[in-house]
Amino acid sequence: MKCTVLVPGSSLFPLGVNWLGQRRKERLAEEIRRELSGILFEEVKDPRIDAASVSVTRVEVSNDLSHARIYVSVLGDTKKCQDTMTALERGRGYIRSTLAGKLNLRHAPEIVFRLDKSIEHGVRISSLLSELKGQEKGEDPHESE
Repeated sequence: MKCTVLVPGSSLFPLGVNWLGQRRKERLAEEIRRELSGILFEEVKDPRIDAASVSVTRVEVSNDLSHARIYVSVLGDTKKCQDTMTALERGRGYIRSTLAGKLNLRHAPEIVFRLDKSIEHGVRISSLLSELKGQEKGEDPHESE
């Protein structure tokens, strides 16, 4: 019978990588994202937060699980984005306590909201590409030669 022993620093168990901690961190981040979306949609009553135009795009949790950076995308103009981010910051305590209750956490992570413009950026790139495609169809291909 052959027995394999996992020794820190070996190729099977590299140093500096905490696989179980990393997996737990990812799982907590996904749970926070899912529950927070529900909280924003169903429980937050602030009129500045329009649940139809706000989406939680990503959550990053610190290694010690004590802090969470939450990226939020807001569809609308600059004023609407600013109003929504202000409302989220003002309701941070309520959101954190509600989140702790839903996730059954003894210590809820401190949350910080960040505006994520990636969706807005993607829509802009898509419209520019559509515009270029429309210009290509309108041009004569022999004209550039």
